[in-house]
Amino acid sequence: MKVEQQIPLLLVERQALNEALQAEKNVALNEALEAEKNGNYLPETRGICLSEEQIVRTILKRPQIGPGNRIVDMITGPYKLSRRCEVTGILTLYGLPRLQTGYIIAHEMMHAYLRLKGFRNLSIEVEEGICHVLSYLWLESEIIAGSSSNVASSSSAPAVKKGTMTEFEKKLGAFIKNHIETDSSEVYGGGFRAGYPAVQRYGLRRTLDHIKMTGVFPPVLKQLK
Repeated sequence: MKVEQQIPLLLVERQALNEALQAEKNVALNEALEAEKNGNYLPETRGICLSEEQIVRTILKRPQIGPGNRIVDMITGPYKLSRRCEVTGILTLYGLPRLQTGYIIAHEMMHAYLRLKGFRNLSIEVEEGICHVLSYLWLESEIIAGSSSNVASSSSAPAVKKGTMTEFEKKLGAFIKNHIETDSSEVYGGGFRAGYPAVQRYGLRRTLDHIKMTGVFPPVLKQLK
């Protein structure tokens, strides 16, 4: 699943994320937000895939943590996202744990993939659903890799520091997975629960091919007992 275009991935403050969200003119995004508002459910935005030229303030230097866990000495600077194809950048909220940041980026990268590969006029549930599936698969792979590294580190093999998961990460990974699985929203939770069984049954590539041709997830028939 190569993405040929170099897409800027920027860590930003909440204000910059909110400003970009307000300026984003993507119809599907606006419809998704309205649908969730009408359903009395509006998830907090922690990432966004941009398709218009934007100038945002990105984190230039890691800030210091002052008394009361307040961030001090935050240094930011302007970064111009110029238009190229249909994706100009991905913004992610700064300061989140590694697994949370990663699954957000995976979700937004799936949005970028769909736009760059010519997936047109997808329903909100299908687009957000397959993006949630991608982030879920990434999270699963990280948890499996981390568990494998923990097993290896207890043997004579050298520990792989990058892949070793702390107890906090194990619990956080399980929490995020459960949140995705049980999300009550029709767009995100419903879309995931429709898309994940299809990917399990047919694989990601065949599922994407079916979505591109039909605009819907391939049907998954329940096996008769």
